[in-house]
Amino acid sequence: MKYIFVTGGVVSSLGKGLTAASLGALLELRGLRVRIQKFDPYLNVDPGTMSPFQHGEVYVLEDGAETDLDLGHYERFTSGKLSRLNSLTSGQVYESVIQKERRGDYLGKTVQVIPHVTNEIKERIAAGGKDVDILITEIGGTTGDIEGLPFLEAMRQFAHEAGRGDVIFIHVTLVPYVAAAGELKTKPTQQSVAKLREIGIQPDVVVCRCDHPLNPDLRDKLSLFCNIPVKAVIEARDVEHSIYELPLALQRERMDDLVLELLGLKLPRPRKNIWEEIVGRILNPKHEVTIGVVGKYIELQDAYKSVYESVTHAGIANNCKVNVRRIDAEDLQAKGAVAAKLRGLDGILVPGGFGDRGTEGKIAAARWAREHRIPYYGLCLGLQIAVIEFARNVLKLKGANSTEFDPRSPHPVINMMEEQKKVIDKGATMRLGSYECALTPGTIAARAYGVPSIRERHRHRFEVNNDYVARLERAGLVVSGLNPRRNLVEIVELKNHPWFVAVQFHPEFQSKPNKAHPLFAAFVAAAIKHRGRT
Repeated sequence: MKYIFVTGGVVSSLGKGLTAASLGALLELRGLRVRIQKFDPYLNVDPGTMSPFQHGEVYVLEDGAETDLDLGHYERFTSGKLSRLNSLTSGQVYESVIQKERRGDYLGKTVQVIPHVTNEIKERIAAGGKDVDILITEIGGTTGDIEGLPFLEAMRQFAHEAGRGDVIFIHVTLVPYVAAAGELKTKPTQQSVAKLREIGIQPDVVVCRCDHPLNPDLRDKLSLFCNIPVKAVIEARDVEHSIYELPLALQRERMDDLVLELLGLKLPRPRKNIWEEIVGRILNPKHEVTIGVVGKYIELQDAYKSVYESVTHAGIANNCKVNVRRIDAEDLQAKGAVAAKLRGLDGILVPGGFGDRGTEGKIAAARWAREHRIPYYGLCLGLQIAVIEFARNVLKLKGANSTEFDPRSPHPVINMMEEQKKVIDKGATMRLGSYECALTPGTIAARAYGVPSIRERHRHRFEVNNDYVARLERAGLVVSGLNPRRNLVEIVELKNHPWFVAVQFHPEFQSKPNKAHPLFAAFVAAAIKHRGRT
């Protein structure tokens, strides 16, 4: 197996995850089996209890692991499915070390960062990459941060033990443009690489994030100061239209050729490049629709990251440009705001979330979609919102609600799952991971999937109250998907509506740019039809 470590310098949010994902995509095109993983230096065991304001979305894997949103990029850009072994935090490392110490596994030795913490990290490197040719490991944070030093030391040790012919280091750094000087500045990259070399790591490739082209003189300068060949100075300029342009941009820089050369691999260039087709569809759409996303974290770039990407994938599948209008759910609670903000939309999407802020605005959005026959797509909380709205305004159940928002509701159409009522700890205790869902023949959901049974990823504590299911169905809310083992409602849709579907799971975690999720694709197709009718 060959190993690639991706580090970052100067500032955070440089795009290490997208760089790792794009490189993985290019190496897969060359016929290699690739897996990507993320090591984060924070002390949280996982991001499951973090606020979206702090961390963005929590990406859920098939085995139920709550992980960093970069793992979403890894799964979208490459074919591999990841597991909890591909996500490691300092919290997990220290938790494991302390448990071993308490059990006496260290046989009375003094437990130290070196070798015990670094050994724990090295063990996880190997565990995360079984049955693949290339394992790419991204190290979160910024080089020089004190919390990241054990990870970098473990990488240094690992490279020494594995042999440099099987390990390479890629350093992503910033080359800022200073407008007053009218030029790009290389000093931040020089300092960042110098810091990495102090730790004992010499990067083999430097990926330069910039918004202006790197001219030959700058490349020569970076080559000299970073102690790498000129061809190992990779320009990663901001892409113009979509993140799915990045694999093509790195391919133009011949980054995949360079990495294969450094690892001693000789493989032919691909005859077909799926990324050219993907980008071509993004740049040359036949249709155009506007989708309103009604949520409580609309101002945050990454809170609904997978949702936005899945909408893009659905657009690619339908040769359609999808304009996303972000609508703060709280804004819909003002008088007259619903019509003003939702009129003219071709579809309405309500994503997942927790807490009662903005809930009434989301309910108003679901009602507008139902009454005006606009395609509606509810995800997790979006299903619960649709059920509450239907119960209130069609069944006329006054005060119908979720016990999450109103524990004393006279009609708790959404209730906490029985086993969740005993849960005290918040971390990793929800209904998490992949569960089966049996589809009702002849429904919108069944037609979209084209199979009788599916598996989807979940992250929730509340479910539709089965005491109300018969009444909801008699009034026209069809249960089109059920968990067969526990009879839990997984999908609902409206009988006499062009396209109104809501799901208890998170389909956005299984969508790819070259294989849009069936429900997202069907939703955008319905939006195109709606636009054609109006």
